[in-house]
Amino acid sequence: MMSAPRQENRRPGNVDTVVVRRMRWWDIAPLAELERELFPHDRWTVETFWSELAGVPDTRYYLVAESLEGEIVGYAGLFAARDQADVQTIGVRPDHQRTGLGRRLLNSLLDEARRRGCREVSLEVRAENTAAIGLYERSGFEVAGRRRGYYGQGADAIVMRCCLSGPV
Repeated sequence: MMSAPRQENRRPGNVDTVVVRRMRWWDIAPLAELERELFPHDRWTVETFWSELAGVPDTRYYLVAESLEGEIVGYAGLFAARDQADVQTIGVRPDHQRTGLGRRLLNSLLDEARRRGCREVSLEVRAENTAAIGLYERSGFEVAGRRRGYYGQGADAIVMRCCLSGPV
């Protein structure tokens, strides 16, 4: 007897009901609220979002994921210069985590890095964020090091790198 596939890790959010688009200035206030929820100890400020958005399109690429109801449920950002890129941030609202949205956002950043001619992408992730580390590893990232106390309060960062190949 066959049983239905297990989906206990799935959440109510559905990646197919989310539109990914370029971040705009009017997104900053709701993004800052979501950032406060997701990263209470080391969140970006409104000023940081403004500063990052000021670098678009020269060296920055920022996206938001918006539900059909118009709510921001995720976001991601990339810094790219010459042949190097850095994932600056990725955040997904808890009710949309484990739906594939984080992977979709990450893939969009990697596609943009390739489009810009980058050969390598790096990032830092909290050492205890095993879900994110797993996502990055499944996307081709490898651990390159550790930065002790990077996030303050004794929280280390795992440095990860991914070599890109070929155009999008």
